Amino acid sequence: MGQLLVVILQDKAYLFEINSLSIVDIIDTVPNIKGLCAFSPCLDACYLALPASTTKGSALLYNVMNCHLHCEIDAHCSPLVAMALSSNGMYIATASEQGTIIRVHLVSDATKSYSFRRGTYPSTIFSLTFGPSKQLPDILAASSSSGSIHLFTPGFASHPRRELSKSASGFLGSIIPGAVSDVLDPAYHHVLHNTVPAGVKSYIVIRKVENLTNSSSSELLACR
Repeated sequence: MGQLLVVILQDKAYLFEINSLSIVDIIDTVPNIKGLCAFSPCLDACYLALPASTTKGSALLYNVMNCHLHCEIDAHCSPLVAMALSSNGMYIATASEQGTIIRVHLVSDATKSYSFRRGTYPSTIFSLTFGPSKQLPDILAASSSSGSIHLFTPGFASHPRRELSKSASGFLGSIIPGAVSDVLDPAYHHVLHNTVPAGVKSYIVIRKVENLTNSSSSELLACR
């Protein structure tokens, strides 16, 4: 199977093979007015995630390469508003209408791996995104209607006392003041306050940027 194009309609999802523009698969969905979906481009774990319900926070994961339903994950009591798959297809992060808890599930067996509290009061999650890690997703970022950016570090959650890796230290150290850059805090959660005006819809992207001067690379967080 070559390059794929995913098209989300209100009650269907289409998979097209780009070179021939032929339809690879058609997936019937629940009413999906917002076009909510997540896609992992990894060939070994190429999944498409779609909402499974309009009344609760469930997600369907389709194995794109084999064109079959992989699993259904019941993540929240309230309907989903945001979800993201890690670049390696190992994890899916979800947020519901309440916006207080972000959950991360292991895709292979649909088990919950991490649960992060964004805050106490409800807030609309505008976007979720993983850092482009090929192994554990070292960073998960979320933007919300509060105007703040939330950073979670699921890759370190099972090792609360170990030292920061150079990659995580370099990235977080570049955007968070030194006084709060310890990602091994028991909450594994840090907030960049007042990044955008409250209520303004914002999206986060984390990308690897090559440094042409010394052939090194780093990760960059951008919010728009």
